[in-house]
Amino acid sequence: MTMQSTTLSPEELSKIDAYWRACNYLAAGMIYLRDNPLLREPLKIEQVKSRLLGHWGSSPGLSFTYIHLNRLINKYDLNAIFMAGPGHGAPGVLGPVYLEGAYSETYPNKSEDEHGMRQFFKEFSFPGGIGSHCTPETPGSIHEGGELGYSVSHAFGAAYDNPDLIVAVVVGDGESETAPLATSWHSNKFLNPIRDGAVLPILHLNGYKINNPTILSRIPHEELENLFKGYGWTPYFVEGSDPDTMHQAMAATMEQCVLEIRRIQQEARSSGQAIRPRWPMIVLRSPKGWTGPKEVDGKKVEGFWRAHQVPLSNVRDTPEHFKQLEDWLRSYKPEELFDQDGQLLPELKALAPKGARRMSANPHANGGLLRKALHMPDCRDYAAVVIKPGTTSAENTRPLGKFLRDIMSLNMHNFRVFGPDENSSNKLDNVYEASKKTWLADYLPEDADGGELSPDGRVMEMLSEHTLEGWLEGYLLTGRHGFFSTYEAFVHVIDSMFNQHAKWLAMSKEVAWRAPVSSLNLLITSTVWRQDHNGFTHQDPGFLDVVVNKSPEVTRIYLPPDVNCLLTVADHCLKSTDYINVIVCDKQKHLQFLDMDAAIKHCTKGIGIWGWASNDQGVEPDLVIASAGDIPTKEALAAVVLLRENFPELKIRFINVVDLYKLTPESEHPHGLSDKDFDSLFTLDKPVLFNFHGYPWLIHRLAYRRNNHKNLHVRGYKEKGSINTPLELAIQNEIDRFSLVIDAINRVPALRVAGAHVKESMRDMQIECRNYAYEHGIDLPEVDNWAWPY
Repeated sequence: MTMQSTTLSPEELSKIDAYWRACNYLAAGMIYLRDNPLLREPLKIEQVKSRLLGHWGSSPGLSFTYIHLNRLINKYDLNAIFMAGPGHGAPGVLGPVYLEGAYSETYPNKSEDEHGMRQFFKEFSFPGGIGSHCTPETPGSIHEGGELGYSVSHAFGAAYDNPDLIVAVVVGDGESETAPLATSWHSNKFLNPIRDGAVLPILHLNGYKINNPTILSRIPHEELENLFKGYGWTPYFVEGSDPDTMHQAMAATMEQCVLEIRRIQQEARSSGQAIRPRWPMIVLRSPKGWTGPKEVDGKKVEGFWRAHQVPLSNVRDTPEHFKQLEDWLRSYKPEELFDQDGQLLPELKALAPKGARRMSANPHANGGLLRKALHMPDCRDYAAVVIKPGTTSAENTRPLGKFLRDIMSLNMHNFRVFGPDENSSNKLDNVYEASKKTWLADYLPEDADGGELSPDGRVMEMLSEHTLEGWLEGYLLTGRHGFFSTYEAFVHVIDSMFNQHAKWLAMSKEVAWRAPVSSLNLLITSTVWRQDHNGFTHQDPGFLDVVVNKSPEVTRIYLPPDVNCLLTVADHCLKSTDYINVIVCDKQKHLQFLDMDAAIKHCTKGIGIWGWASNDQGVEPDLVIASAGDIPTKEALAAVVLLRENFPELKIRFINVVDLYKLTPESEHPHGLSDKDFDSLFTLDKPVLFNFHGYPWLIHRLAYRRNNHKNLHVRGYKEKGSINTPLELAIQNEIDRFSLVIDAINRVPALRVAGAHVKESMRDMQIECRNYAYEHGIDLPEVDNWAWPY
């Protein structure tokens, strides 16, 4: 619907338009100027940046929305933050942030005067300065927008469990074409009006991407309205190009939306009934590059794709462009907006909210300031009983689900569990005993029998890894805690989101005023080696290869081999800050190796010799066998037994790795072992067989600078598989016990000839195991049920 109302008095209209002109002047100035920031004198060529890298197109619409929300913050004492979804939209946000004073408070050299404005302009999108996105250096930002698609899911994550917060999120119409954004409109089915805040999306239709029209701007009004009604929203439309008319329409419409949000919340909170409402949203249709040059060289710019980046790109070389730039900048009449010292006029300055009500100074946008440590139960209370290593089995993730259940019970306002329809599959379903799955869509009678649905639920499940990841990131960045589990093969869906969050955290560590936020904890389960029925499509352990590309300051990888190691690792990760902790552990039954005390020591070290699995005490080993991951550890231990049975004099050292970054030099990662410690463990010249969960070359990549790398031989997944039994899959990829024995015979000089008969028997066993699996559909019981014998 379209609001027809005059909300602003002539005086208010004049002031708010002047304030917007100041924002637009700053946006254009930061793109083009390096000096003469207030145009006190005629503009000179040398005062224009030699490097023009800003993006003008969406900036006026962003600042237009920002200042109208500011008006309502003042009028209704709103608690609000702002997110800019359009790519490179920072000029439209940095302008009002600077005018509010928060930028100068954060960066005193960017003071609210002519000198500070000069620095502000000079450093924008310039080497040594700040980027053209709303990067972590931007006060008030928790969403950079470097990669499009995540603004709405981030906004909802920020709103969860923040009952008095309104998150205004501007969605670019180019961004709206991305899959993550399209799915995230369904987030309104997961927002509880009693306990959560509100999200006010503003879909900004300026018509164009880089040089193409946008889809939603080119469909009929009725179709667009019905699209969002179908998503469950109530869309309001603000459309036009005349500033005065648009100011009146936006003021009336945004006020109507805020009042509607308050009505929805008050009704739900007074009745205690959390019914899914049709939340309001705004569709803002304004020209791309609004108020900028209408034409350049006789070609349309304002309202066309040419306004996307720098509408005048040759100002230093083309006199006509240079004159047009100066005319454009002067059209905002900066002399009417700023005083002789370069400060915004007091009557305009008064339009901005004060203190923490400024969106650029709201503590929710620096969530570490609000973060409270979790109340944690003792992970020892959930331990698996291990009397003798490698002799009993348990589902690795089941006790973790009980641990998460009790964490949830103790932290019912700042902890959530996220997963794409897989928490039961991943054996974490005990968490439903503390809280159900959030659900505000329709219910059916049969849902009462095991559906585990509730509008008050705190377990977030939706079959969209993108949306879940966005929710979790928004939740963490506003000061809360969470845990995300997903299938290993499909964690790749969020590869790019992981990349962006890792970059955000890495940059945030360089921004002194950013307080630490809770780590993003990601459990990867349903792993490659136990895809008995899902087959080849579900076999991909390559997410770890993506993780190690990112900054060592923010990435951690753990491969706990059993229940107690998983509990210990999870306990550590949930208490940490400013990391992405990736935990790889399968959900099925596996052998248990360490009691809780041993697990705590082992995981604290991150890597260690398992003395009970070694027979080289006091001497140099003939062979080192190492493992990382649950199935690889079992197969490596079984290989140790076969070697000791067949070659009693062979001295073997067994090493297990939980913290994968221990393999890197300490100069490359904070967790890396020193060269001396690595040499002590892996020797200087003995063969090392490393049985690895993932792709084998990752271990070589991490350890290539180590002294004994030439003798390091890694076994891992090699893209061979289909519908397999676990052992048959291991045999195909040569991580099975028999392949490891054969490899050991080949690598240990004393065994190369003497071990020929054993090699033959190992190959026979592989054939026997394969044939049994093909005939019976399961692994040979005496092999599958193997246990540590010593």
